[in-house]
Parts: sequence; structure tokens; C-alpha cells
Amino acid sequence: MHSRSHAKKLAVVLLLSGSFPSAVMLNGQDLPPVNYDESRVPHYTLPDLLVMSDGRRVTTAEQWQKERRPEILKLFEKYVYGRTPSKPVRVEWTLVESSDEALQGKAIRKQLVGRFPEFPNAPEFDLLVYLPKSDRPVPVFIGLNFQGNHTIHPDPAIRVTRSWVRNNPQLGVTNNRASEASRGAMASRWPVEYILGRGYGVATMYYGDIDPDYDDGFQNGIHPLFYEPGQTRPKEDEWGSIGAWAWGLQRALDYLVSDPNVDPRRICLMGHSRLGKTALWAGAQDERFALVVSNNSGCGGAALSRREFGETVKRINTSFPHWFNDVFPAFNDRVNELPVDQHMLVALIAPRPVLICSAEEDLWADPRGEFLSALHADPVYRLLGTDGLAVREMPGLKQFIASRISYHIRPGKHDVTPYDWQVYLDFADLHLRPDSSRKE
Repeated sequence: MHSRSHAKKLAVVLLLSGSFPSAVMLNGQDLPPVNYDESRVPHYTLPDLLVMSDGRRVTTAEQWQKERRPEILKLFEKYVYGRTPSKPVRVEWTLVESSDEALQGKAIRKQLVGRFPEFPNAPEFDLLVYLPKSDRPVPVFIGLNFQGNHTIHPDPAIRVTRSWVRNNPQLGVTNNRASEASRGAMASRWPVEYILGRGYGVATMYYGDIDPDYDDGFQNGIHPLFYEPGQTRPKEDEWGSIGAWAWGLQRALDYLVSDPNVDPRRICLMGHSRLGKTALWAGAQDERFALVVSNNSGCGGAALSRREFGETVKRINTSFPHWFNDVFPAFNDRVNELPVDQHMLVALIAPRPVLICSAEEDLWADPRGEFLSALHADPVYRLLGTDGLAVREMPGLKQFIASRISYHIRPGKHDVTPYDWQVYLDFADLHLRPDSSRKE
């Protein structure tokens, strides 16, 4: 079993001490010291977004959509996140609880369970939806959560997760089972009333419902549902946990686009940290998401891998071998040979709006590397007729860059804050709110 907290503590200790040992042992591997010094970022050359693998230059929007975009998607599947198996597996959603007078009459609450009809013993997904009361379908933000739906708000009606949860005595989680003690514990990351007050709904699922976040050889979660006869783990180029979490988001999207209270053209995807990586990958694959917000997603998310600043490809694959496919670790010590980098992931969302958010103290996630991915994705957006990123230089703190590719960095640490949500909603308003000059 591997722990994000261990890797985070290691990074923080190195940062605070100001010293970098000659080597660090993690999960049996010698790792180089963590680099937080811009002068030590190696020279690198990024793959050209607008050059096909056979050397042809992409010059038209049609060529991007029909040739280069599918090519880049396949490269990420092959070398990083893994491909989703082609076997069709159906999810059936059942409404198990609802209220038109939730949160003191301010909201509509719906709780649904996603089940696999062909696999009665398979995991179940709990989807929690809050919607503002409206006589029109509303836009919705969807995102996965880390501790269970019941932790995002103290509402006593929210079902406590039944899935495996990482032990946390402070949250009342023992024997990997959640309890009432953790109800509302993560509410600071989900300011539900504020979001509803801005006219948006909130939909969330616990990511552990889809695939528990520890390395057991993919025997739990949804992976076994896709195995061929005799198969016991994903093939080398097949999906890891991030790919599975992204697939789960798409199945929740299947429900949301069918809900008459939800505007299917204005479903926004948000993710933080490893779930920010997941949001980018889900948004890249599924163009039904109207816009994508990546918060502190770092290595394997928005940050450029070739910078080797903070968390690196080698460190993330060593600490979390279950997140990606089994091809990605082959590039641990030769990241410059990867045929992709993360600006290409951001570009896959084009021409839809994308917001990349960083935190000043979250050096492990490489804020500058996150900004540079936004910057280097710009040519694709402009090829497709949008304004891309409105600046060429990294902005200062709390200077929201409002363009089709948006960027924001705030003071503070690796977290989601109410202030972050203000930025997310301002971004969504900018691109999705109807006005007199734009037809719906």
C-alpha cells in the first residue's frame, strides 16, 4: 500500500529544511533529491502540438480535430493513463432519496446509486446532487471527493459511504470504514450554499466507490469487471486508477445529461490534486463536459513533466504505481523521451474553456509548470478560433487571467478553499452564462 501523505511529508520536510540529500529511498528505490530551484530545471524541448508523428504540420482546425487530436489521445493512452478496455459495461442509475426542500428549503437534493446490472456483486457508486431551485435547467459542477459524499456537507440526509476509506482517526475512520464522525468534515472544500447561490448545482461521488486508492494489483474497484477470461490485472497499456476514476466521472455525466433539472450543455468538471489529474483526463476524453477546472493537479496533471520540479514522473510512479499504466514507469529516468507532455493534455480540451489553478506554497505541484502548460497549449486554441491564454508571463497572486485558457494562483497551500470556488464560478460565468449578445 502506498500513501500520498508519505510523499507529501517527504516533500515538505525537504522544503522546510532547505537541504537536499544526495539520495532518498522510497518504496525500495533510490530517488534523487527534490528540486525546488528554478535554476536547476533541466533544459528541455516540448513536443510540438501542431506537428503530427509523421512530421506533417497541422494547419487547419479540421486537421486538428480529425487527425492530431485523436493521435495525441492515443499517445496519452499508450504512454501515461492507459486505454479504457473496449468491453462495454453498463451502469444503471437508481434514485434512492430526494427532497425538494433540502438545506432549509433552499435546494433540491437527489441521491442516486449506480449499479452494474450484469455484475450483482460489483461496487456501487453513490452520486449526490444538489440543485438550486429554478424554473429552468441549471448548470452543474461535478467533481469527485476524497472521503465520501457525507463529508462534503453536514446535511444529515447524506448517505455515509459504504466503501473502503483510508484510516483517519481524526475523522472517525477506523478499519477503513467511515462513520457519522466524519459528516461535514470536508465542507470547506465544498461550499454548497455559496455555489447554489451563484445559480449552479453540485454533483459529487466518492472516488473510492470507483476504485479504492491503494495498490492491490487491481483486484478491487471496477477493473475486474473489464477483464477478459483468464486476465487478473490490466494489460501493460491499459488503464490504472486515474483512468478508472475518469471513466466513473463519465458515467455520472451520463446521468446528469438525462436529468431534466440539469442543463446538459453547461456541465462543468472540477478536480483537485490527483482528482485534478483525473478531471483533465476525463475532460480530454469526453467533450460533453462544457469546461474543465484543474486545481493543484501537478505532475501527471497540468504541470510539465520535463521540468522535473517538485514531484517528478519517477516519484509519482514509485509512490503511486496504480495511478497510471505500466508503460509510464519506463520513462522514470528518461522523461525527455516521452512523446507527450502535459500541455498536450490541456490542448485536448480545446476549444472548450479550461482553468488551471495553483497555490503559491504548493511547490510539490510546480505552479510555474502548471502555468507553462496553459501557455504552451495556446496555439491549439488559437488555431480553433478562440483567444487562448491572454498573457505570456506568469501572473502575480490573485490575478485571475480571464480567457479561454484561464490561469490563477493564490496564496496558501495544497487545498481547495471557498476563495477557489469564487474563481471557478467567475470563470464559469464568463463562458457559460447566457447574455444578450450570444445565442444559447
